[in-house]
Amino acid sequence: MEDNAAQLPLFREADEPDIASGFSVRESARARRLSVKVYPRGRVEVVVPRRTRPSDVRAFVEAHRDWICNARAAFAAEHPPEAFALPTSVRLPAIERSYCVRYERDSGGDTVRYRVSGNTVILSGRTRDEDRCVAALKRWIASLARKEYLPRLRALSAETANPFRKLHVRGQKTCWGSRSSTGTISLNYCLMFLSPAHLRYVMIHELCHARHMNHSRRFWRLVGRFEPGYRRLDRDLNHGWKCIPAWLGTY
Repeated sequence: MEDNAAQLPLFREADEPDIASGFSVRESARARRLSVKVYPRGRVEVVVPRRTRPSDVRAFVEAHRDWICNARAAFAAEHPPEAFALPTSVRLPAIERSYCVRYERDSGGDTVRYRVSGNTVILSGRTRDEDRCVAALKRWIASLARKEYLPRLRALSAETANPFRKLHVRGQKTCWGSRSSTGTISLNYCLMFLSPAHLRYVMIHELCHARHMNHSRRFWRLVGRFEPGYRRLDRDLNHGWKCIPAWLGTY
């Protein structure tokens, strides 16, 4: 649910959590006004133009407090909160693979490390610390995503004749992918939890921005040449958060 804001799939990410006030702030070079978005699991994000004063952000949130509360209540009624639990298995449909997760007995220290043995991810170190365990699992997923994404992206780049310079893999909270003016494509590791078709579509979408850094008719015609079902796939992504496990804390 969104108030006074356009869809935000391709903005440059710059999330700065503001724990005290209960929302995160994202500065966008494209934003011309402040906007607020409430995500299905209750996260609140305020998108602001560059150099917006913190006092203006707080005033904006206060002015929209009732709307935010109503939006969060509506989502809570439709999607009851999930109790947090570290995973014992992780299924990654995009690459058609599943893993077991094993936690070794807490051996102290300040970190949690991961290693992979076959289809088992083993966490060791300070494993009683749930936040550190989640951070380790995110590092593993991001590393695996890069290994899986890069050859696919290179193949699609050759197929579509749309080049790119670099690939970044991150856990963006508001977009599945983006492309910079310098040719760097950033892909969300959460795409690993979607279908292979959705992963392929996002890659094609970002590659096509090599020719059109916009969402013009020419851009969509180009996307349609390589993915005729792009309209359905693009709509699906609006609800893709449902496939992302709650323990990741992303949506």
